[in-house]
Amino acid sequence: MVPDKQMETGFRKWIIVVTIVAATVIELIDTTIVNVSINTMSGNLGASLEDTAWVITAYAIANVIIIPMTSFLAEKIGRKTYYIGSVLLFTIASVLCGLSNNLWELVAFRFIQGIGGGALLSTSQAILFETFPPKERGTASGIFSLGIIIGPSIGPLIGGYIVDNLSWPWIFYVNIPIGLLAASLAWIYLRPTKAAVNDRKIDLLGIGLLAVGIGSLQIVLERGQTDDWFSAGYIVVLSVISALCLTLLIWWELRTKFPVINLRVLKNSTLSLSLMLNFALGFGLFSSIFVFPLLAQRITGFSAFQTGLMLLPGTVMAALISPFLGKMLQSGIRPQILIVSGFLLCGVFTFMMSGTNQSAGPAYYFIPLVFRGLGTALLLVPLTSLAVSALKPQEIPQGAALSNMSRQLGGSFGIALINTYIAHRAAWNRLSLITHITGEDPQTADRLQSLKNYFLTHGATLQHAYQEAIGALELTVRKQTFLLSYLDAFLLLSMVNFCCIPLVLLTIKKKRMAPAINIAVKEQEH
Repeated sequence: MVPDKQMETGFRKWIIVVTIVAATVIELIDTTIVNVSINTMSGNLGASLEDTAWVITAYAIANVIIIPMTSFLAEKIGRKTYYIGSVLLFTIASVLCGLSNNLWELVAFRFIQGIGGGALLSTSQAILFETFPPKERGTASGIFSLGIIIGPSIGPLIGGYIVDNLSWPWIFYVNIPIGLLAASLAWIYLRPTKAAVNDRKIDLLGIGLLAVGIGSLQIVLERGQTDDWFSAGYIVVLSVISALCLTLLIWWELRTKFPVINLRVLKNSTLSLSLMLNFALGFGLFSSIFVFPLLAQRITGFSAFQTGLMLLPGTVMAALISPFLGKMLQSGIRPQILIVSGFLLCGVFTFMMSGTNQSAGPAYYFIPLVFRGLGTALLLVPLTSLAVSALKPQEIPQGAALSNMSRQLGGSFGIALINTYIAHRAAWNRLSLITHITGEDPQTADRLQSLKNYFLTHGATLQHAYQEAIGALELTVRKQTFLLSYLDAFLLLSMVNFCCIPLVLLTIKKKRMAPAINIAVKEQEH
């Protein structure tokens, strides 16, 4: 589709910017707003923590499926129509999420919400680029990147406030006024674009293989640990389905004339490496935001709002440096330098988190979370630039789509795998702890006697005091078990971040790479 070339100016231009960024931010807020609410939702819906994690992963999976399709759909029905329709779908799905009566209703509506949200993420960037003239594309890119950073980071803060002061359905209801306003402003101020007339067919088989393959794999990852992996028949069946569908997907996408994912661009080694790094970025970014609220609320006793508030300083720091990243790339600095710095800071963040304890307060978390914010900012824009820096101009849109898809896919895989890893480590850590708690152990005997005396002084009978002491000791063991498991998870994430640095160094070439935005500007000017 060839977009209208008339650039916006004045009030109209900036009202479009506000509309687009607002819609993008609420989409990205919904990737993390549930994280601090997962304990409350689990209790209210009568579901386990492992099952409730599907509320997060369903949204991410839908994002991954729809992102590669957005360019085609916008071309087929018109970008304005598709964008407004996506905003309304996202808003209606938000209402249905809040009205859900059970977990699996909520998971289904979150999937629908993710379909609308994924379209917002992909289409917003294209609209911003059409709104700004070529010489101001750096500004447009900075604005869009700022939304990507702010959205996921303030989600836990907003979610925490809502959970502490209202009820969990309101984490979805808050989208309603913003969604309706964004749709109205888009209807008024976005210029219409005509739907393209061509014979390109929708790659229904590719979409089906992608959805079934990834969906089956996610179920295996989510339920494998709970049901003892391949000892469960349905885990074996879904594993085979996943492997078969993803293999057929690769074969079909390389064969069909109009693939939903153009895998041919992966012949470019720089793009392939950047997708691996984007996957790792999504894995670490979303996994750490999944684990941190659990640690803060279940172990150190912070409220949901306090948990979100601790993430705010890092977000502010990221917002302050983001506008300068595009200028740094345009000035000739190699994107790999920023990317290495980003993975290093994220690795330091997760490593520091792996050394926390039950008595850690907000002051302890301040520096690590600032490192996280700065590291995320240093990764997002340069990785996008690196992904398309060695591609031909006509390949850039597909490279950017694959970059976004790999980041989202990394997030959904990360949450599922980390959730499974925590469950595995919890079993191991509990076994390690209880082997030292025996009747012959002097420390255990002293602790039990101390607890018995405490309950006796508060009016309990001797038998009841002993039972309460055993229960208190079990609670301590359980809490320590989860603490050690969360610390193990952060240590694993630090290893992932540090292992990405050699991959980045492999992409450094003597010749400096031109930022993708410069390539796009030159192409349009010609």
